[in-house]
Amino acid sequence: MALVSEFLGQLCLNVGTHEPKFPTVVPAVDFDPVKDAARIETAIKTKGVDEQTIIDVLTKRTYSQRREIAFAYEQRAKKDMITALKGALSGSLETVILGLMKSTTQFDASEIRGSIKGLGTDEETLVEILCSRSNDELVEIKKVYNQLFGKELEKDVSGDTSGHFAKLLLALVQTKRAAPTAVVDYEKIDEDARALYDAGVKIKGTDVATWISIMSERSVSHLKKVFERYRSYSPYDMQESIVKEVKGDLQNSFLALVQCFENKQLYFANRLNHAMKGKGAKDKILTRIIVSRCEVDLKKICSDYKTNFGQSLQKTIMEHTKGDYQKVLLGLCGPEE
Repeated sequence: MALVSEFLGQLCLNVGTHEPKFPTVVPAVDFDPVKDAARIETAIKTKGVDEQTIIDVLTKRTYSQRREIAFAYEQRAKKDMITALKGALSGSLETVILGLMKSTTQFDASEIRGSIKGLGTDEETLVEILCSRSNDELVEIKKVYNQLFGKELEKDVSGDTSGHFAKLLLALVQTKRAAPTAVVDYEKIDEDARALYDAGVKIKGTDVATWISIMSERSVSHLKKVFERYRSYSPYDMQESIVKEVKGDLQNSFLALVQCFENKQLYFANRLNHAMKGKGAKDKILTRIIVSRCEVDLKKICSDYKTNFGQSLQKTIMEHTKGDYQKVLLGLCGPEE
């Protein structure tokens, strides 16, 4: 019996630590890596490159299947598939395809590295990734970041940002967030809601440190209840309070956090809509979100997008992008539901 109760105990501990998945890219049935590798090799060798075949194969296979294709390709062609793809493709299509040859965690780590390497910092990318990833995901990202670049993510983030913004990002990267539990602690919920109000709207200025510690250390399920309770103290909801109290990158970070706590997929749907506002499209944001979420929750992002903006994400992509880049994004989004 002891073993059974121990096992059940572990089951209870794991409740809710992993977020549900809604991928658009799922394992291909009747998968044959050797056949796929041959198709890719032919597509690369074709005069002018057969981009369509490359898109058809790689957007309909998961990362682990793509790894198997790359292995079969190397055995067959005696060269590295990623290098071959790099040589054959260009522009935004190349960026997407090379992104697909990384695991979700490797892709996130590379995007973070790209946003802090060199002159200036791409705060928008940093905020989007660090504020939207779960504690478990951030633990993995830190590990992979160190393996890929031989550097500590904490050091790089703190070396490249400053002030309260740096402190908030660092607190998230330190992954101190509590795991969700089945127990609802109403006293603690009330205490945190009151503390957020006392540290912000109630006083002149803002006690940012209190906001940072609550928003980076409490579980998501707890914080959702805290924000509901917050309304009984404050005339503004949490997002309105953030806008009133802080500015710039710090404001964007707190808003991203709260939006992700409330509905992460809607946060990404809003980001995608923002990337396709007006003429053209912000390819970088489009690529990053679609590549990083296609095996995670892109299906729900598509559904939240349609509910919120009255038009499908696929149709919006068709209006704002063109050519092979459009085809590869649509391949990853899958058909309209």
